[in-house]
Amino acid sequence: MKYNRVLLKLSGESLMGSKQFGIDPAMLNHYAKEIKQVVEKGVQLAVVIGGGNIFRGINATEGGLDRVQGDYMGMLATVMNGMALQSALENMGVQTRLLTAIEMKEIGEPFIRRRAIRHLEKGRVVIFGAGTGNPYFTTDTAASLRAIEIEAEVVLKGTRVDGIYTADPEKDKSAQKYETLSFDEVYSKGLNVMDMTAFTLCNENKLPIIVFDINTPGNLLRLIEGEKVGTLVEF
Repeated sequence: MKYNRVLLKLSGESLMGSKQFGIDPAMLNHYAKEIKQVVEKGVQLAVVIGGGNIFRGINATEGGLDRVQGDYMGMLATVMNGMALQSALENMGVQTRLLTAIEMKEIGEPFIRRRAIRHLEKGRVVIFGAGTGNPYFTTDTAASLRAIEIEAEVVLKGTRVDGIYTADPEKDKSAQKYETLSFDEVYSKGLNVMDMTAFTLCNENKLPIIVFDINTPGNLLRLIEGEKVGTLVEF
């Protein structure tokens, strides 16, 4: 295996699948299968999942909702998604722990760095819920922060696109895919990989990022085994 400890970032929107809102059971089971394949190979895997399929705090402000309240509501949405993923994984026999940045002891354990690392060492999938626990920070930033804290070797950003392109490939058919990029190139080209806070955290802590298509079966395992999948952002 090329990587022994990774953090997988999933968007909440990806859980919608073909639905307009909420969670598509087919997508949930797909992600659980992808994760199970990797964990069975002995890889330590943590997950941060967004909440945009249920609630987006930044969008709520357009309707007059207070930004801080909206962000906290978004954090709760990530916990709901985390619970759903935990259930899907455990139905497949994968041991998991849900750790939340906002304490809700009936649902999951509070985030404690050393405890999270110990769970990973024991082969459990660790799902981080409630973002960073603070408003004004995205789940991309939560993913970067948690990856650094648990000493992950790479952040894997699972999307529906198979890497980083010169333009949006869903809108521009002439868009060209990058195989590898440096952090400086991403800055200079103005490419949208993660939000700037999250991206800068990875840059400052020498943590590579791979953007890849999580919807293609087997991609996650192939990537961790060292195959060229997606786009690698490194130094």
